[in-house]
Amino acid sequence: MTHDTVMTAIFLIFFGAAVLGTLALFTRQSLLVAYIVLGIIIGPWLFKFIGNRNLVTEIGDIGIIFLLFLLGLHLQPKSLFALFRKTLMLTVVSSVIFAVIGYVIGKLFHYTNIESIVIGAAMMFSSTIIGLKLLPTTILHHKHTGEIMISILLLQDVLAIIVLIVLQGLKNNGGMNWLAILIIMITLPSAFFLSQLIVRHWLIKIIKRFDTITEFVWIIAIGWCMFMVEVGHYTHLSEEVGAFMAGVALAEHPIAEYIAETLKPLRDLFLVMFFFSVGAHFELDYLPRVFIPAMILATCALLIKPLIYKLLLHRTGEPPAISWEIGVRLAQISEFSLLVAYLAANSTLIGDKTSFLIQATAIFTFIASSYWVVLRYPTPLASSSRLRQN
Repeated sequence: MTHDTVMTAIFLIFFGAAVLGTLALFTRQSLLVAYIVLGIIIGPWLFKFIGNRNLVTEIGDIGIIFLLFLLGLHLQPKSLFALFRKTLMLTVVSSVIFAVIGYVIGKLFHYTNIESIVIGAAMMFSSTIIGLKLLPTTILHHKHTGEIMISILLLQDVLAIIVLIVLQGLKNNGGMNWLAILIIMITLPSAFFLSQLIVRHWLIKIIKRFDTITEFVWIIAIGWCMFMVEVGHYTHLSEEVGAFMAGVALAEHPIAEYIAETLKPLRDLFLVMFFFSVGAHFELDYLPRVFIPAMILATCALLIKPLIYKLLLHRTGEPPAISWEIGVRLAQISEFSLLVAYLAANSTLIGDKTSFLIQATAIFTFIASSYWVVLRYPTPLASSSRLRQN
């Protein structure tokens, strides 16, 4: 039975999330895993309670857009500049290593050269959403571990945006459209400069004047995000890049922290929507065809990423225990990997099989890394009272 109205879809998603979330907590499972499983169960590929693929895509797009906006609000260049200098080389070196691993595995399973490159690109990044969601607030904002993780994740996000921009400039036949890339590279700083001017000379002044009215701040923030989403769409930078720029433009102002805190419940709402769409997008019919390479890619990510991060962080002077914990928390691939797969598939750079390979790898690493972190380290979602921190 299919329900394709937005209202029914929202009811099914959040009612289902409540039911599976309750079961997950009783059985000491990760809530993020429950949301993914919910998408698989009620999405277009199993029981088809929500059978409209376009609706599922729109739900996922809304989720990732607002999550990227909220992520951008935490990008404070001045306070993180010293950490960026420390982790820049680490991030670049580790990303190259992970990309090479993905490329080699892709070639071993006879994927084309461009498909193997896309697989390698998908392996480069770790999930900002999972990394921050499973990090207690006390560690996130007040401890060295949180600072290092944020700096690595934000640098990876910058690399991911560059990859997305390059993919935007690729021709449908797999060739490089240098003119399109040049236009995008000119448009990106121009759009960001425009966003800075609007924020500095108009938006911040309006917010400060009425900052005691929480509802108004909430509406202004959402309106600003959606404005930049439209800018991203019409300048061909993508809606996701526009949302990210909207958050970054606000981040250098002290009001950004207040806005991020005000929108915190909204973040959790869109988190459910995003991970639901991850599960709902996956076609179970493709699983047998991509299971073995996906498991190999996921295993490499889960085992090699912690080791590489531990070695590289130890060389920067970090203690082994902290280095290993950061590596474990960053052992999955990223939501940006899914965006890379979607964009490459829409541009016909890769086939459906490659796209679903990346999706399966993402789901496997999301699930396994969430369990690893929840069972081993302090998180807000830990089943053990000893490890549960917020």
